[in-house]
Amino acid sequence: MTSVGAARAAAFDPGAEAARVTEAILRDTKVGAHRGVVVDSPPGAGKSTLVVRAALELADAGRPLMVVAQTNAQVDDLVLRLHEKRPDLPVGRLHSSDADAYDKALEGLDNVLLSDKAAALAGLPVVISTAAKWGHVKPSDAHWEQAIVDEAYQMRSDALLTVAGLFDRALFVGDPGQLDPFSVVGAEQWAGLSYDPSASAVSTLLAHNPGLPQHRLPVSWRLPASAAPLVSAAFYPYTPFRAGTGHDDRRLSFAVPSDGSGPDRVIDEAAHSGWGLLELPHRLTPRTDPEAVRAVATVVRRLLDRGGAAVSERSDVPVPLTADRVAVGTAHRDQAAAVRAALAELGVRDVVVDTANRLQGREYDVTVVLHPLSGRPDATAFHLETGRLCVLASRHRHACIVVCRAGVADLLDDHPSTEPVQLGVTVKFPDGWEANHAVLSHLAEHRVPWRP
Repeated sequence: MTSVGAARAAAFDPGAEAARVTEAILRDTKVGAHRGVVVDSPPGAGKSTLVVRAALELADAGRPLMVVAQTNAQVDDLVLRLHEKRPDLPVGRLHSSDADAYDKALEGLDNVLLSDKAAALAGLPVVISTAAKWGHVKPSDAHWEQAIVDEAYQMRSDALLTVAGLFDRALFVGDPGQLDPFSVVGAEQWAGLSYDPSASAVSTLLAHNPGLPQHRLPVSWRLPASAAPLVSAAFYPYTPFRAGTGHDDRRLSFAVPSDGSGPDRVIDEAAHSGWGLLELPHRLTPRTDPEAVRAVATVVRRLLDRGGAAVSERSDVPVPLTADRVAVGTAHRDQAAAVRAALAELGVRDVVVDTANRLQGREYDVTVVLHPLSGRPDATAFHLETGRLCVLASRHRHACIVVCRAGVADLLDDHPSTEPVQLGVTVKFPDGWEANHAVLSHLAEHRVPWRP
């Protein structure tokens, strides 16, 4: 690095830069001339913190606000965060009529009102619900001056069209690197059209309103300095970001020394470098590869048995690496079920095991990932989806351990993309093929071969 480049790197203040961007976002949201503001956010950049702060400032300004999230869990989390920050602020939680429509922890909270009728909550400063529930509200029943759409890249554009008549202005916040919106029907007939209902709310919004202000949160407070450069380069080449912490700010150590096995060696590698690849012998396997599943479970068991402790900017005192701070990520639900069964056999409880779709937005100290292409005979569009690998590789604060069979690089080369080229469709970059190669190339530097 040149002396000029080194000086610039040394001068970078992540907190000050994040604060500067946040102020610009809030200024455009509150006093800007445009009806919409778009915010792109990398993993762990503080989307929820921004949403909560914007909601409080809009409420203080006397602007009735509706907040749109994509899942009930996201809605409940936002309600709890708002109540924690401002217990005196009346907040409405609009829910469905299902028996388990919301977190029961919301019951009894002062100034949190629960209802399945929007009209009953319309006079409150803030009302929060899912896009699906907002879709049943008619503009004649209630109307809001301002809206915040959280996780806007997970929202389909048809869902945005359904609720657009309920508000005048909106702030859209989301992560462009996450999984694309889910659709149960084919959408090929709309591909390339500006009103493609399967496209994300943000992409359709910008297609019709190219002049809207767009901002980018520049710092990830979740990803460590060992992970941010790879995730940024592999998944966010046009919207790069940096870690909010340095290489010396976080440490992961273990009280029990390694026993020399593959799982222990890859744990030590990940603790030292932030990444670890436990590579099993090349073999074509069923999706629920028994050896790979057992390897994942064994790594988790050893993580807990070795008395791990984490030091970070949050605490100078070592914090024990407990089961609730470890997660396992898979591509398929049957793989997750197989890992849960293997962990149960080893006596492991309270470790989250789920698919990439359900791990979006969540954060752990250490993650163990079963690579989506491990043991496969082909590389399908599902397994190459950029957002899937991005989610799996960006949930951790300290270390990510990937379990994978050898041969994935050759598999990628043998199966180039065969998706048809569609006119008018913006090519998603980077594509899954390139992102997988970038991640595999980096993981190769932290490879621990192991034959179970």
